[in-house]
Amino acid sequence: MTHSTRLVRRTLLLSLALCAAVLGGCASKTPPLEALDREIEVERFMGDWYVVAFIPIDLPFFSEADAHDAVERYELDEEGRIDVTYTFRDGSFDAEPTVMTQRGRIHDEERGTEWRVQPFWPFWSAYLIAWLDEDYERAIVGVPSRKYVWVLSRAAPLEEAELAALTERVGELGYDPAEVRRVPHRPASEQGEQP
Repeated sequence: MTHSTRLVRRTLLLSLALCAAVLGGCASKTPPLEALDREIEVERFMGDWYVVAFIPIDLPFFSEADAHDAVERYELDEEGRIDVTYTFRDGSFDAEPTVMTQRGRIHDEERGTEWRVQPFWPFWSAYLIAWLDEDYERAIVGVPSRKYVWVLSRAAPLEEAELAALTERVGELGYDPAEVRRVPHRPASEQGEQP
């Protein structure tokens, strides 16, 4: 199987997983997660973010549960579209990179914290920036159902105390903190080029 074929297959599987996440949360009695209720500078949010912790997508046909060195990259084009690239190594630091790409757009243009991402045409799923620090160094992104969450940082790995504080903040957003898993990252001195 060629690299291109694997990439298309993985993107399709991730798309199906996201569909299941969105549809699976529709029956929940818990109010849906809401995006951050303040305006952000979308351009400042762009760039690389390390996924330092998460409640992962973990389905039979796609799993990120054993991700290592996970990085989300956001790139805004001139037309306001966002290229989302998610890269991780499955199972170990030595694994070949898995790369997922999606198209995104700002859904709530007034605040910039609620996006829609398109894993495949014509499906769009909600993508919510639920918390962001003032320095644009730490963020929490989730989906309305609260089935999945991603804790993002501009640097990795984090100290235990800071990760614990971010996990507590995830709990304040209505998630079960016990379900949040740390994502292994090599020390900064060993990271070099990202996958």
